[in-house]
Amino acid sequence: MSSVRSSSGRGGRKLKNEINVVPYIDVMLVLLVIFMVTAPLITPGVVELPSVGQASNVPATPLEVQIAEDGKISWRKRDAGASYKPVERSSLAQTLLSELKPDQPVVIAADGKVPYEAVMKVMDELRNNGITKLGLLVDQKGNQSSPKNSAKPAKR
Repeated sequence: MSSVRSSSGRGGRKLKNEINVVPYIDVMLVLLVIFMVTAPLITPGVVELPSVGQASNVPATPLEVQIAEDGKISWRKRDAGASYKPVERSSLAQTLLSELKPDQPVVIAADGKVPYEAVMKVMDELRNNGITKLGLLVDQKGNQSSPKNSAKPAKR
């Protein structure tokens, strides 16, 4: 007689087609308790956004890129009497690079209704083309009566 008994014979073991889920439930409950204990101990990250009142003066006269509410882009030199010149977005970086002097910053003045994504795309395009000194124009809280002097680039 052979030492291995067949499943059809007497006293043979039948295979189970079930999964015992009790150990998985135990592990799940232990993980749940760990997360419940550690969640109150984790502090969310603190993000310090730049305040408009802390904007600094620009050391050199920058080139200004203006993004209108309808998405049209224009630029100008921030000199007295300078007017905006419309430019296509595809040629914006090349136009600015041809006018840019060494150590001269570029500031972006976007309408408040322009989507954030559109402003970031313009900034990304300028950075990819080698313009590294970028800033955003803001209205300072203290100088609301004089809009010409109140637009300062954000501190980076």
